[in-house]
Amino acid sequence: MEEVRKHLLEQIELLKDGKFDEEMLKAVINNYQKNRMQQHESNAGRAYALLDAFSAEIPWDMQVSMIDEMSKLTKKDIQQFSQKWLGQNYVCVYKRLGKDSNIQKIQKPIITPVQVNRDAQSDFVKNIASQIPKPIEPVFVNYQQDIRKSSIGTKSMQSEVWSLNNANNRLFTQYYFIETGSRHNPLLPIALDYLQYLGTSKYTADQISKKFYTLACDFGVNASDEESFVYLNALQDNYDESVGLFEHLLANCQPNPEALKEMIEGIKKKRADAKRNKNLIRSGLRYYAQYGPKNPFNDELNNAQLDALKAEELVAILHSLTSYKHHVMYYGPESAEQIVSKLEKLHPLPAAYKRNPEIAPLTFTKQVSNEILFTNFDMVQAEIQWFRNDQDFKSEEMPRIHLFNEYFGGNMSGIVFQEIRESKALAYSTYASFVTPQKKEYPFSMIAYVGCQADKMQDAVQGMQQLLNTLPVSEKLFNQSQQSIRNTISTTRTTKTSIFFSYINAKKKGLQTDANQMIYETVPKLSMNDVSRFHQQRIASKPYTLAILANNDKIDWDFVKSLGPVKKLSLEEIFGY
Repeated sequence: MEEVRKHLLEQIELLKDGKFDEEMLKAVINNYQKNRMQQHESNAGRAYALLDAFSAEIPWDMQVSMIDEMSKLTKKDIQQFSQKWLGQNYVCVYKRLGKDSNIQKIQKPIITPVQVNRDAQSDFVKNIASQIPKPIEPVFVNYQQDIRKSSIGTKSMQSEVWSLNNANNRLFTQYYFIETGSRHNPLLPIALDYLQYLGTSKYTADQISKKFYTLACDFGVNASDEESFVYLNALQDNYDESVGLFEHLLANCQPNPEALKEMIEGIKKKRADAKRNKNLIRSGLRYYAQYGPKNPFNDELNNAQLDALKAEELVAILHSLTSYKHHVMYYGPESAEQIVSKLEKLHPLPAAYKRNPEIAPLTFTKQVSNEILFTNFDMVQAEIQWFRNDQDFKSEEMPRIHLFNEYFGGNMSGIVFQEIRESKALAYSTYASFVTPQKKEYPFSMIAYVGCQADKMQDAVQGMQQLLNTLPVSEKLFNQSQQSIRNTISTTRTTKTSIFFSYINAKKKGLQTDANQMIYETVPKLSMNDVSRFHQQRIASKPYTLAILANNDKIDWDFVKSLGPVKKLSLEEIFGY
């Protein structure tokens, strides 16, 4: 941390001395302009822009002209500002691991349960409820009409281009949606991370970074289990240069062993940090409950395998990335015809797509009796998850599941939250959800969660078990849940690049239309009996895997063992390294 502080202060001194490229001021303005456009794309962003101006008492016309005024500033202006204001007048805070010796304990008060009056309403609520607003009509995505499909390449070798029009500003976002992922090649995520540290035969890594910044273009990469995404964000005026630069980087990046060594050390540091992050450990426990000892969460190279990696093999993966089948997804102000014309020149296709290696299908656990997975973690809380894999996916069940989740555990008014947290104060956080899988080949699953003080664990677990086995019935809450779903769908809009991902997710489930339309139209036809029957058939009196994260010395082991046989998992078993 001291070294980071030293480097930061060195950069400030360079500003004071005027040792920076004045051309970078234009790049700064371009990036401000892009960031402002991105902020103003959303209602929240526009509202915060107004709030910021109001709070700082900046006249709106001055706020609007801010970038124009910034464009007039010179290198000398920046140097003088830095000399005046960036002195020794700072506070440096280091966040270090350790124990606070000044903690004072207080006596915990006794908390008595509160009767939940979910059917009662105050005069204020009645007044609000009596004001019937004008209904907002839902808008569903029509994938066939909203997404313009074209292609580049030849008849024998093509790549689809999906286009959406941006009529709001001059920004574009372009994705390469590549049909290969970490399960096909475990080195792929590491190679994609490595890309940001590389230069080419023509430019150093610093020059590449500077060029992207000058173009107000940023790129990102992500590899999931069976697919990868690369995206570019920039001003449309810089489209040709931005895409051309990225294509040049991807095709011509050069091995840098020293950068790889530093990156591997960074990965190891993140891995060490991950083992101190209870949220990540809890996620790993959930994956273990869902898939078993070998699962997507812990399917990682160990540290020895990381150390054995060669820069050349990672670069070879990057060079061949777009040799796998892929689509180009473009959201921007230009037409599909214009983008196809540009991509034909900027995005060369291989002579033939590479085939992915065969991968074994994922295996899902079968809960035949209660089982306890336990991991020790030094904390005063206890976190408990209930998990079970259910039946195979059927799209027609989605409306009923959506309604059940809203009624049972979806939010602060749901049964789970009201009973466990609000009524009995047994947990600082709790929820439950019947989960729809990402792909039609995967099963549904049920998950519930309670985070509580260790000494409340028995009461909290018994409270959740009771709700899993017996569903409280409230027609009023049921009607509110129905209306809440319809209101949410009516007021939610799938826009911009979200349309692409909505389409991709629908295809994975075998759907050709927006699932929200089916849910919106079906939910009003369901009754409280439908929800009760679903709970009774799919949730109540079923075996579960309970994943417990807690301090080994702070929980009642007699109670834990009464829930089922216990399997203690080490962090290495959870994370795979």
